[in-house]
Amino acid sequence: MSPLVATLIGDVVGSRDAGSRAGLHARLEDLVSQVNETTDPLVPLRITVGDEYQGCWASLGDALVAVRTLRLAGLPQVDLRHGLGWGEVSVLSESPRVEDGPGWWAARAAIEYAAAEARRAGLRHVRTAYRCAEGVAGPDQAAVNAALLLRDQVLGGLSGRSLSVLSGLIEGRTQREIADAEGVSASAISQRVRSDGLAVLVAAEEMLGRVG
Repeated sequence: MSPLVATLIGDVVGSRDAGSRAGLHARLEDLVSQVNETTDPLVPLRITVGDEYQGCWASLGDALVAVRTLRLAGLPQVDLRHGLGWGEVSVLSESPRVEDGPGWWAARAAIEYAAAEARRAGLRHVRTAYRCAEGVAGPDQAAVNAALLLRDQVLGGLSGRSLSVLSGLIEGRTQREIADAEGVSASAISQRVRSDGLAVLVAAEEMLGRVG
């Protein structure tokens, strides 16, 4: 039996409207490279067709960290959507690498679900969904998706400055260090952290990173 892994399929929201497809592709390459360097994928993220990319991690928590890293690094200019799966993956060929299996089917179902949900007015900020392969024991689907719904809703409502501050907090920088980098006062950063609930987001992200 193949080992169970966390699969990730991602794409760019509204990529067909990009002013420069070449510029968007170059930016996506940078984001993918950054995540491969800062996380520990079993199979590094790789761009497959157009603006779609995929990779595998040992745990769902690791894949959730990769999703968060990608989204925060891309926003607000590049909005990304992701489908996460949990299940078996088989390697059909190594060069070029071709994979298949229930883990990938689950990730595909998840990203299609996320895209469909985002077309509903009240759920327009949905960008991430998770599916566990049929008949496989894994992280609770309902609980993980509830957390992802809330994460997406909050991220979708943050300004560019708040996203930058959140990234700094997650990276472990102090509010003073963030203030210096942003060219504002420490009190301004402190106020933003309180008003936007950024400390709660940081705590939630730490918990998501420990999922199964």
